[in-house]
Amino acid sequence: MRVVRTSAEASLRADRWRAAGLSTGFVPTMGALHEGHSKLLRVARGECDRVSASIFVNPTQFAAGEDLAKYPRTEEKDLEICARAGVDLVFIAEASDIYPAGFQTWVTVEALTRPLCGRSRPGHFRGVATVVAALLSIVRPHRAYFGLKDYQQVKVIERMAGDLHFGTEIRAVGTVREPDGLALSSRNAYLDPAARKVVSRIHRALSAARDAVIRGETRVSEIEGILARELRPGSDLEMEYADVLSAATLEEFSDGIARRSPDGILLAIAARVGGTRLIDNMVVPPEFRE
Repeated sequence: MRVVRTSAEASLRADRWRAAGLSTGFVPTMGALHEGHSKLLRVARGECDRVSASIFVNPTQFAAGEDLAKYPRTEEKDLEICARAGVDLVFIAEASDIYPAGFQTWVTVEALTRPLCGRSRPGHFRGVATVVAALLSIVRPHRAYFGLKDYQQVKVIERMAGDLHFGTEIRAVGTVREPDGLALSSRNAYLDPAARKVVSRIHRALSAARDAVIRGETRVSEIEGILARELRPGSDLEMEYADVLSAATLEEFSDGIARRSPDGILLAIAARVGGTRLIDNMVVPPEFRE
């Protein structure tokens, strides 16, 4: 496994692979890797001749007061995980390389970034779309792999890559969960045992709402009511949103009826526990890409 620390080195290696006719997969990460990232790397390894990953805590997707400074940085462990997954190249990026002096070009995806996390994190998806566009331009992979835990991010990146003709297939991979249902996240490291008990309600709420939809419930108000009852928001669980949307467009159902479609119905939650922000979702019917 080769580790490089400049975009020029990463591009050179990627160009050599392409010139040799090899298929390439790419997993962009912010480090603090866990089993969810390992799954992305393994899927990429199974589908591509060569696999690269990036480690970069992207400052432009954090708003003032968010956890950029304390975001976990575990480079040695991350490299061990990449090596075990069979990664060929790891690009450990620096902000000055991704955003050179005088940087002033931003990528904005419009409608898909307005609901859900876009309401409470202004500028977040501009930072996400811009850094992913930069990384795809540097690595130029045939396929790039993202986890469905952040469903909105996947939809934004799919739209961005298609609209700008990157020629990269965006592959979405199913969420990996703890035994109690908690979606794996680098931020789970912030949770103490008491907080872990609280956040288990997120998965229970999504499961209960999913089961209701499968049984035939279509009224958005009723589905949202199930989410609220199971979540029991209060002093120990601060709700940001618990929404029922079209999985295809992330739009609300205008007549209050959640209609099934090939893309499904998105159940999405964001909540804070002890200052830690967590997101999770389910799609009904389940995504075939799990």
